Amino acid sequence: MDAHVKVHFLGASGTVTGSKFLIETSEKNILIDCGMFQGLKELRQLNWERLPIDVPAVDVVLLTHGHLDHVGYLPRLIQQGFEGAIIGTAPTLSIAEIILRDSAKIYAEEAKKANQEGYTKHDPALPLFTAYDVEKTLSLFQEGVVDKWMVLSENISCRFKLNGHIIGATFIELDIKGKRFVFSGDIGRNNDYLLDAPKRPEWADYIFIESTYGNKLHPKENVEAVLAHIINETFHKHGNLVIPSFAVERLQTLMYILWKLYKKNKIPNVPVFVDSPMGNNVLEVFNRFTKWHKLSDADYRSMYSHVNIIESYKETWETVDDKRSKIVIAGSGMVTGGRVLTYLQQLIDDPLTTVLLVGYQAEGTRGHQLLSGVHEIKFYGKYYPVKASVKSIESLSAHADQQELINWLALIKNIPEKVFLVHGEPEALNAFRVKIRDTFHWQVLIPKLYEVVTLTV
Repeated sequence: MDAHVKVHFLGASGTVTGSKFLIETSEKNILIDCGMFQGLKELRQLNWERLPIDVPAVDVVLLTHGHLDHVGYLPRLIQQGFEGAIIGTAPTLSIAEIILRDSAKIYAEEAKKANQEGYTKHDPALPLFTAYDVEKTLSLFQEGVVDKWMVLSENISCRFKLNGHIIGATFIELDIKGKRFVFSGDIGRNNDYLLDAPKRPEWADYIFIESTYGNKLHPKENVEAVLAHIINETFHKHGNLVIPSFAVERLQTLMYILWKLYKKNKIPNVPVFVDSPMGNNVLEVFNRFTKWHKLSDADYRSMYSHVNIIESYKETWETVDDKRSKIVIAGSGMVTGGRVLTYLQQLIDDPLTTVLLVGYQAEGTRGHQLLSGVHEIKFYGKYYPVKASVKSIESLSAHADQQELINWLALIKNIPEKVFLVHGEPEALNAFRVKIRDTFHWQVLIPKLYEVVTLTV
């Protein structure tokens, strides 16, 4: 086996989305994650381009977890000739299936709507991928086991280790000819409502670590007290609380906290509507994989019965027209699409409305615009004035902050040869680079998109 490995940084390099890292060796070519770019238009346009690699030569894809920015490009990979195995934990594959099916449906609907209403520069507008592409992708899924080394070739093995963040999420250890490559995926929080604390690596020659909050500490706020205050304030003025939410983990966490607050008499019996077809499917994943989270069966059932699950678009409009004060949790978390747009179109110009952002808002998304205090926002080719009150709870994030990231690295016994910072915006990457250097005195690099690095094994 050749004593060198080439690493291709195909995404999440200098930005926070589109995670894809190709490890090219003389025995196997391994892709770690295969995510979609989100946010800024110039990033989203990259999803339409072919990858600058020999895609049919890729042997296997290893998935850290099921989020769109880690699995959403898989059907495009299949379009470009990939025929190998796609391996992840059982919940990761279930989440990925939900997200890919949902994405194909959304792309088809958006293309149809754009063509009918004429707000497209393309003639005709086409979906990024289709339901057929998704079915081909799903046929390549293979379940990986946690904490057990899996042999990929004579000199290459891999292992999945639980990492918090979302159900089924892992970091990946890849041993290549005795050298250990560690890919962090997205690292979760130690005190998560639904998941156990992340495991931590103990040995690493080369580290590829996310840096989403590499420049920040999450506020030490009492999430339940802050949320109760926002709900009571909105209810008192007879308004509506709209919470754009990620369908995976965040939505389930919010349901759990709202149920707890009601049970403790911290909030009145405000009707709670959950409008996220994908989120409903993810609830079923929680129901199926009970050993992968901390919720008891009784708590799950009580939490589920406390909310109103929206089953159809007709019910969405009935909820919009409902004159009662209410809480609506709807996808998507960064307001890039999904059912939440319907609610915001009708309610964002109402001063009695409160919009609560509860997760990371990537640059270029409507969520980021709202967080920045814009006076108007664009949906489907039309501008709407923002008169609603916009609030955020940062500490509900499922991503580790800077100190938690440093703690995640702290158990490593050896001195890594190189640490690569990925999955972060430039400011976060630079701040985290300095923090790691000052804390551990390790060599830290920030790769650029499409950069190729040769490493010794």
